[in-house]
Amino acid sequence: MSESFTIAAVPQGSMHKYWKAAQSGAEKAVRDLQGESVSVDFLWKAPLREDDRQEQIKILEGVLRRGVDGVILAPFDSTTLVPLVESAADQSVPTVIIDSALDSRKILSFIATDNLKAGGLAADRMAEVLNGKGKVLLLRYQEGSASTEEREEGFRARLRRFPEIDLIVSDQFAGATRVTAKIAAEALLARYAAQLAGVFTPNESSTAGMVMALVGLDLASRIVHIGFDTSDLYLDMLQAKRIQGLVVQDPFRMGELAVKTLADHLRGKSVSKRIDTGATMVTAANMDSPEIFRLLQHSVVLK
Repeated sequence: MSESFTIAAVPQGSMHKYWKAAQSGAEKAVRDLQGESVSVDFLWKAPLREDDRQEQIKILEGVLRRGVDGVILAPFDSTTLVPLVESAADQSVPTVIIDSALDSRKILSFIATDNLKAGGLAADRMAEVLNGKGKVLLLRYQEGSASTEEREEGFRARLRRFPEIDLIVSDQFAGATRVTAKIAAEALLARYAAQLAGVFTPNESSTAGMVMALVGLDLASRIVHIGFDTSDLYLDMLQAKRIQGLVVQDPFRMGELAVKTLADHLRGKSVSKRIDTGATMVTAANMDSPEIFRLLQHSVVLK
């Protein structure tokens, strides 16, 4: 007997390839479910800008009014959307949270990278390249972003194991676009570049902005850069050894597992409350391996 559900996904944005990969994974899950005689009417609705909380609220309100069977949500912060999600849960509309945590016990499942662990990966790579000594700058992403704040904290906590590495935590935020991140990076480099041995950037926009600033100021060959997430630009910089490491997530798998988790729940199956989709350190030395190639295909090549 066939079953039919309507599932809506509300991510943080539509511009970054990270979200396009998550959408591709979700759409693959929809196709896979068709083979199990499960029909999913799948809606993907995103704010145009990846810092527009009000637009995300309006989109979520709209899909809930439509009468969906379940929601996939990547919240901007851990609190803003709690009332809407909990109201939906009270009306038997479950929500799967992906990428960034929501502070509610009424979600169905949380599917994401272990961001504390991912930040630790970046710190280990930084210490390896710097031989355990030097001054390092952390360019933060955006205040209130649960996922990046955890990466930043994981980076800071792991660096404490290396007493000869001094950490500078910036008083500026990169923001949601490459333009804002480049401006913030340029300001910080103007202030600290003479002292720096390395920089860490915890998401796609901050990494892109820092790449452009380092190259523009002719500092990319001197300052070690460990970044987060992927794009064609980053991979070119890895090959040229202008970036010394990228922590890569698996947004394709996030999207795929989110749809399958909701469908399983709606069919009466038990599901996990927390699913870690993993993080991998990609370097010039391992980027051509089969496992890394598959991961980069999901994160970069898909349009």
